[in-house]
Amino acid sequence: MNEKFSKLGFYPSDILLPKKDVDMSKWAVVACDQFTSEPEYWERVEKTVGDAPSTLRLILPEANLKAPNVDEFIADINASMDKYLKENIFETLKDSLIYIERGQSDGKIRHGLIGMVDLDQYDFTPGSGALIRATEGTVLDRIPPRARVRRNAPIELPHVMLLIDDPDKTVIEPLTAAADGMEMVYDFDLMENGGHIKGYKLSAAQIDAVADALTGLTSNEAMKSKYGVSGVAPLLFAVGDGNHSLATAKSCYEELKKNNPGVDLSNHPARYALVELENIHDPAQAFEPIHRVIFKTEPKKLLAALEEACAGAEGFPVKWYAGEESGTIVLDKNKGELAVGILQHFLDEYLKNNPGEIDYIHDDDALIGFAKQENAIGFLLPAMEKSQLFRGVIADGVLPRKTFSMGHSREKRYYLEGRKIK
Repeated sequence: MNEKFSKLGFYPSDILLPKKDVDMSKWAVVACDQFTSEPEYWERVEKTVGDAPSTLRLILPEANLKAPNVDEFIADINASMDKYLKENIFETLKDSLIYIERGQSDGKIRHGLIGMVDLDQYDFTPGSGALIRATEGTVLDRIPPRARVRRNAPIELPHVMLLIDDPDKTVIEPLTAAADGMEMVYDFDLMENGGHIKGYKLSAAQIDAVADALTGLTSNEAMKSKYGVSGVAPLLFAVGDGNHSLATAKSCYEELKKNNPGVDLSNHPARYALVELENIHDPAQAFEPIHRVIFKTEPKKLLAALEEACAGAEGFPVKWYAGEESGTIVLDKNKGELAVGILQHFLDEYLKNNPGEIDYIHDDDALIGFAKQENAIGFLLPAMEKSQLFRGVIADGVLPRKTFSMGHSREKRYYLEGRKIK
């Protein structure tokens, strides 16, 4: 293992990719936590994939997380992983980093870097001083059902995206200029209008350069320059997407250690998790709002309670929709720093004692459409500024749950690369 990365919590990895005879357009599938209220999306994906090798057989779409036969789904996933390994459909890129160019629907290209993080240097506890930190509060009861999928899985597939705050563009961006001379490992269109993706394997010299650049981001001078603080634990990686997936990997690793007292697991593959790094300063990386829709509730009662608890003369205007009605409520700025935090705190408390099921929606039109359903109300939230992320995590520990989305649903990570965890 490259020792230059030992104090960074991020390393090159043995990365699994399908061999060249696999149809990559059917192999790669969008993150499992997308389109949870649109089962027709996953039905289309099922038809597209058919009998071809696909990550669809290796993940559990969260639309199925509460299905009565979820245990069968999980058993099938683990069986498919074993089958793909036995059929030798993977090739292994040893001790590698992969540079990614993701073409989006808006024509912009987003840049990333695939490697693995050390779960011993990650902590989702609010206020943690770990190098790798959660950006939102972790809902602990969301971990067990996800752990059931990972616990017996021989491989992992990442949709976790970590952000670095690299205003001088020292880590990923030098690879963009060098891409023409790098070894290309994949180049194809993603299904369901997900855009285009290219992957390039880094050379040994490029891997060393990445380590040096990341080390520079952890210096006291860098922390003081960017955040006006010094002498505090550096924040190198903030989880931009997949908070609960990474928390699940951490929980499974801790469970493994607990069940094997006295056993040295320092080199166990479950200690690490495959992720994609992106620079928060990438012009193609947009923070999109995540809207709220509440189903099976009494919209007028909920809205009246929200008015009473959170409305103010000055603050954050939030548009609401219920059936054919709509309006705007101004959330009191004295209740919190962000509109999403005020609303989420209210909903968490309200739904403890009142009927309703909340879902998180990325698309404006989809939110309005869902809100037209009977006994539903939707809230259209503003986007958070990217500059608030690292400062907010350093100052406050975590941001409110589902504060932002890194791009639209179709621009989320697609499952593509894998790694053995057993």
